[in-house]
Amino acid sequence: MPHRLDHDLLRTFVTAAESGNLTRAAERLRLSQPTISLQLKRLEQALGCRLIDRSPRSFHLTGEGETLLSYGRRILALADEAIGRLTDAKMTGRVRLGTPEDFATTHLSGVLAAFARAHPGVALEVTTDLTLNLIDRFQNGEFDIVLIKRDPVGPSAGVRVWREPLVWTCAADKGSGFEDPERDLPLVVSPHPCVYRRRALRALDEAGRDWHVVYTSTSLAGAQAAVRAGLGVTVLPAGMVPPDFRKLDGKAGLPPLPEAEIALMLASPVDQAAERLADHIVSSLEREG
Repeated sequence: MPHRLDHDLLRTFVTAAESGNLTRAAERLRLSQPTISLQLKRLEQALGCRLIDRSPRSFHLTGEGETLLSYGRRILALADEAIGRLTDAKMTGRVRLGTPEDFATTHLSGVLAAFARAHPGVALEVTTDLTLNLIDRFQNGEFDIVLIKRDPVGPSAGVRVWREPLVWTCAADKGSGFEDPERDLPLVVSPHPCVYRRRALRALDEAGRDWHVVYTSTSLAGAQAAVRAGLGVTVLPAGMVPPDFRKLDGKAGLPPLPEAEIALMLASPVDQAAERLADHIVSSLEREG
């Protein structure tokens, strides 16, 4: 039996277990998938037991793996807390973060507040914009980190940090006319380029449902105000639907929509503050999601 647990191998195991597959674990740890597999094998050999049963179509922990995951989370949390207490409070710098407005409004405020409390010497500059604009600005060096909306793609386009279904929505007290498949569907959308706009129009065209844009807004608040006024229907992630909206999915021939996916892209090179924020966002959103 080993006299100690290798923390690097343990972190790889915990990340793989939480991610549910080796590809995503490799994205998070910025390692190759063969390296992840090798490290897991080394840990299993050191402990003398199998931790994960995996095949091309399945991935699940053994009983021993579930036990180690419970201990591993606590071990790594204490180690990270000790390092943070001794070093992170002294960290200084500036991190430029770009993000879609709707995601920042719904999911990021608490995450960034927790980071700011732990790292008071780090200044955060947060900018909201449309995804394609964020990517262009990121490539031009304007951001250290960007969160982008994307279709499911490979690891080269960032680390996935969030995924949930997209839904058709309208104001809860409006919308009876929106359910008539013989009428053009009035849409409230963000301007081009917008990932959700593109998906919505493509889905409607493929389903043969007529539509027209009645209101375009770069602001989430502006778009939601237009929907509340009964001007039209919009597309939102399921977890971002306000309580005074209602979902229209499956009604009036509205087609199903693909899942929304948020990925994190980190510039290279960046300083320690940006790397630490990126790790904090990934781990925080995975726990939340």
